[in-house]
Amino acid sequence: MRLLSILFGIMFPDAPPLAPKNRTGDMTEHPDPETGFLEQLGQRVRTMRALHGMSRKVLAKVSGISERYIAQLESGKGNVSIVLLRRVSNAMGAHLEDLIPANEPAPDWPVIRDLVRKATPNQIAQAKDVLSGQASGASALRRTSFAGIALIGLRGAGKSTLGKMLARKIGWSFVELNKEIEAQNGLSVAEIIALYGQEGFRRMEQAALGQLLARKELMVLATGGGIVSEPLTFDLILSSFYTIWLKAEPEEHMARVRRQGDLRPMADDRSAMAELRTILLSREPLYSRASAVVDTAGLTVDAAAARLIDAVAPVLHEEARMFARG
Repeated sequence: MRLLSILFGIMFPDAPPLAPKNRTGDMTEHPDPETGFLEQLGQRVRTMRALHGMSRKVLAKVSGISERYIAQLESGKGNVSIVLLRRVSNAMGAHLEDLIPANEPAPDWPVIRDLVRKATPNQIAQAKDVLSGQASGASALRRTSFAGIALIGLRGAGKSTLGKMLARKIGWSFVELNKEIEAQNGLSVAEIIALYGQEGFRRMEQAALGQLLARKELMVLATGGGIVSEPLTFDLILSSFYTIWLKAEPEEHMARVRRQGDLRPMADDRSAMAELRTILLSREPLYSRASAVVDTAGLTVDAAAARLIDAVAPVLHEEARMFARG
């Protein structure tokens, strides 16, 4: 190639130099767009699975698709059909479009999309007026009353233990959202998921939260770790409560969960620790939308409770009741 370039330069001195070729003799290769698409698709499936707190084994069981095939899909090597992809999304209680690689939408897009899906024709007409700038400022504002303090985070973060201590300290009622769901439906969380799937459970979770807010009483609310995976429900939490993310190291989460004798959804999974890290990583951007973060890593229960009480001090003053969302 070098000799050819020299000869070419002698014969045609005013011509641009020859472009180098790769070892196969072709011009520089461009990334295969289909390969890139499959890799992005796999990443989205992996992130969505972690966001919903499902191990690969659980997803395979619920969807009826082999664990090996799901592993190929997540690695970007599975040229999945739309039918199988729909089965994967249904098993996670997710929307099929959330798995398809595209330009990243605005952070609030999932909330807006789900609100539009549930809206009446009149509500849609009002929304169009607001978006086009034809609605008055007063009608465009959505007002929610302050309902108290909500604790979010992975299982093992201490939401129930610290929530009860905080409620006693400030004189508010303490509520565990999962127990409210069980009481309202006469079934355990595990039974609800077995009978109605993730999507059915999230519907009941949203309904239970609505009934709690209808009480119009101040409370300390302990939420389930996966509540952030349902955009409308999580948005309602953020807009109605002063929300605090109880944060700890993955090893501490796992140790606490083991002490409680509860390994959902990672029971019998030898890669439980890796799954927990993946779940935490996928949820961190959503957990970080909380109004405040309390890191309990390495703290005793009493020390963690004291830190939580310090974090809510601004909320207990009347002038801080109208808090800004994170």
